[in-house]
Amino acid sequence: QVQLVESGGGLVQAGGSLRLACAASGRAVSSDRMGWFRQAPGKEREFVATINWTGGRTSYADSVKGRFTISRDNAKNTVYLQMNSLKPEDTAVYYCAVGSTSRSGSYAQDYDYWGQGTQVTYSS
Repeated sequence: QVQLVESGGGLVQAGGSLRLACAASGRAVSSDRMGWFRQAPGKEREFVATINWTGGRTSYADSVKGRFTISRDNAKNTVYLQMNSLKPEDTAVYYCAVGSTSRSGSYAQDYDYWGQGTQVTYSS
């Protein structure tokens, strides 16, 4: 069993940056794929970014490509999401997830464990 706890969310002003972190516990996740999803009010949960177990391969949603960067520190059992140049449409609850590295990582069903989420709110 894996428990995931996200942190780093908050209120961010136009063009600002935030760095989300997701700490895993229960077992090491160094062999797993990790990902970030988000869900805005009234919308379905959507893929944001994913990273393979080595950290050498990443993938992003088109809406965040060039602005967000996913990374991981396997020694700390933690995945990060650096978010720059934030926009109003980035307002959402952000969730991290852990799944098998054999899956693509772009779909919610690719993941087995989920955190409770952290709120990111854009403020103009």
